[in-house]
Amino acid sequence: MAPADGRPALEPDTPSRDAAVEVIPLARPVMGEAEERAVADVLRSGRLSLGPRVEEFEHRFAARVGAPLASAVSSGTAGLHLALRAVGVGEADEVVTSPFSFVASANAVLYERARPVFADIDPVTLNLDPEAAAAAVGPRTTALLPVHIFGYPADMPAFERLAEQHGLGIVEDACEALGARHRDGVEVGGRGHPAAFGFYANKQLTTGEGGMLTLSSPEQKQRIDSERNQGRAPDMGWLDHDRLGFNYRLSDIACALGIAQLDRLEAMLAARTRVAGRYREALAGIEGLQLPCADSEGDVRGWFVFVVQLPGGVDRDETVRLLASAGIQSKPYLPAIHLMSLYRERFGHREGEFPVCEEVAARSLALPFFPEMSDGQIARVAEELRAALGL
Repeated sequence: MAPADGRPALEPDTPSRDAAVEVIPLARPVMGEAEERAVADVLRSGRLSLGPRVEEFEHRFAARVGAPLASAVSSGTAGLHLALRAVGVGEADEVVTSPFSFVASANAVLYERARPVFADIDPVTLNLDPEAAAAAVGPRTTALLPVHIFGYPADMPAFERLAEQHGLGIVEDACEALGARHRDGVEVGGRGHPAAFGFYANKQLTTGEGGMLTLSSPEQKQRIDSERNQGRAPDMGWLDHDRLGFNYRLSDIACALGIAQLDRLEAMLAARTRVAGRYREALAGIEGLQLPCADSEGDVRGWFVFVVQLPGGVDRDETVRLLASAGIQSKPYLPAIHLMSLYRERFGHREGEFPVCEEVAARSLALPFFPEMSDGQIARVAEELRAALGL
């Protein structure tokens, strides 16, 4: 079954038409002996939480993305929540963000009793449109929350200008964008704003569950390190806490996995880029099928998923069913947040508010994508997709 939170299933949930046919999963993490040794070392140490692996993972991750500081947290969602608090988002505030994202980016705003104010997306990059975001800024707006969707860098210079103009904070949802780089050469997560990364099992780097928040301010790190640990200050014992906090810690076991994954990160990123390139070749020429946008003007994608937009008029649900019957996992990816039940009922959102997002969400389909995917598997996915489309 697919996870309840809507993330990509890592196991088949629909039987193929032939039990002997290999099922090609939507995602598959790269794990090996190095990860096994790293976890075993922590288990033997007896220090499973709040130990030395946490700080090592933070230092190494910050160095990788060019950020001064980082705080390891239990998930990318936890990172977004703590970051929004750190930039001053509170009750009755508004945060301008994208409706085309995993729901966690908007939910994190609700955790602080603030309101996510959506603006439409760019039809090419699928990221939040800076002009639409500017039009959505109002008197209660406290922060901007751009999402680097599917690993493609958002137009941060435009959002930085907008934030400076209105005195707003910025939090970056980089949960899908490890390895991405802006056209000015700065890595996503290294611009100085709080940026949240996620390490779920389908991400560029995985700790099973977990996340990282990159930072530039020592004061913000001190606050976040306290709030992730129930509000305990570094010099306090466990019997005293001087602020509201949460259980957002990341264990030493998970951090050990993360350190081992960092050692192979460049190879995994290169492999993802290779798979994406092979997909482009294999799917070329299908009329009406829109592939992920290519890198442009120096922006570089950190490949997370391979999401296509089906030709107009195609029944996506039937396409998913036909692929599943052939042993190919796929998933509608992503639904429009503002049309989810919670957001309809709480804020009165309806169809037609954000037409670009809604069209993209209605046509998008994630295909199997992982670093160790073979050329043969890619060719088989392409063949079965063509068949499902009647080609």
